[in-house]
Amino acid sequence: MSPIRLIVVLVLAGLTGVAVIWLLVRGSTSEQSLTHQVAVNVPQLSGAAASGKVVFDRNCVACHGANAGGGPGGPPLVHKIYEPGHHADISFVLAVKNGVRQHHWSFGSMPPIPGVSEAEVAQIIAYVRTLQRANGIR
Repeated sequence: MSPIRLIVVLVLAGLTGVAVIWLLVRGSTSEQSLTHQVAVNVPQLSGAAASGKVVFDRNCVACHGANAGGGPGGPPLVHKIYEPGHHADISFVLAVKNGVRQHHWSFGSMPPIPGVSEAEVAQIIAYVRTLQRANGIR
């Protein structure tokens, strides 16, 4: 094998190794951190947050788990990725109305949730934001 060909093979092997390591590291942080359940401290709920828990339990708990801590079909919403600075309230409104393509997690795309009114979505948001604040997510 010529010296130039050997250098090309070694460079390609090195780049392949770097790519594999990058994929392993990337997969273990962003997506895997959202594929499990988290423990959620539940504060005393009142008003819109209490109403939101009822609506959440009726429409969202099957995927996002009890107290929005993650479940078999959806990520935990009590997670820093869903803090208001990254996912504003309108993100939740649009998710319920239109669904969401898979992007932060490996659960697949979220379908629209029919039959949930805008007022009920506002209650769900109040509930999730209350849980987030109680768990150090601002």
